[in-house]
Amino acid sequence: MGKKEWSIIDGYRPPVHKGDADNYRGHECILVLNRTTQDAHCLIDIYFEDRPPVKDIPFTAPAERISSFYTDDEKLFGGAGLEIMTQYSMHIRSDVEVVVQYGRMDVNQDNLAYMVTLGYGE
Repeated sequence: MGKKEWSIIDGYRPPVHKGDADNYRGHECILVLNRTTQDAHCLIDIYFEDRPPVKDIPFTAPAERISSFYTDDEKLFGGAGLEIMTQYSMHIRSDVEVVVQYGRMDVNQDNLAYMVTLGYGE
């Protein structure tokens, strides 16, 4: 079960904190479920509306594990330009079948918003 290619269309990093009155941390998180017995070697491409894409960012999802990464991870995305309030899309390619899910917690309003969706897979 899974696909080797996934796209997340509505990427958008929310602010980390609205103010000092809450303990919630605004974030985006990508989860990768690898049910196979092999590590999934993934390549991530980031697409923007106003500049060229950043391609082939490597990520490994260990065998028979759920892995996640935050889009503010400087180690993974340091040069990709995923600043807060930047619209982008992400495409993930894997050498084994995986399932990719996207989640966003936006604390930019009084009643925080949490969104979860599966990516589009082929």
